[in-house]
Amino acid sequence: MNNDLDPALDLAEQLHELLRAAPAGISEFQLIQQLKARRSTHIPHLELADKLVLFRTHFLLFNALYRLREHLWGRQEAHLHISPLCVQLQPWRPGSVALAEHDPLRDYYLDLQHLRDTTERDVEKLLASFWTRMQGGDEKRAALELFELDGDRPLDLASIKLRYRQLVSQHHPDRGGSTERLQSINLAMEILQRYYG
Repeated sequence: MNNDLDPALDLAEQLHELLRAAPAGISEFQLIQQLKARRSTHIPHLELADKLVLFRTHFLLFNALYRLREHLWGRQEAHLHISPLCVQLQPWRPGSVALAEHDPLRDYYLDLQHLRDTTERDVEKLLASFWTRMQGGDEKRAALELFELDGDRPLDLASIKLRYRQLVSQHHPDRGGSTERLQSINLAMEILQRYYG
């Protein structure tokens, strides 16, 4: 994947190295911290408290992750699970249609026009929209329903993780389940970790 002309590919190589060293997965924040510790020249070395710096750092990281995922998939080396809470190299599985499906996030992050055109005001709107959705509770309710957990009784992260493991075991593609269902379960777990973690 060596390409001295494309900084995004160089960043993807750095991320690949970090991910190989973290087989259980690593969060977006931890990846950023490790890149900064290595003095990577491909992300801003400014405080993430600035909303525009945060957006640009996040965008550059995810752009490189999606490029890395396509590279690894094309060479049948691995599948790259990408989410802010856990980025993880997973074994490549032949016959999966994961990259053939339309992925709006992939399309967004691979279009560098979004990086160039997004202003601080745009970032503020995105954050306000995010917090409005979070406070609405729809996301949490949907995740609890998917896990078949009653939101009225007391829940803790340990019981949610137990239920998560049960559902993954039940719906894993290697056991006859569907990739789409497993992805929904993983997303629901990320949502519930924010509420109960």
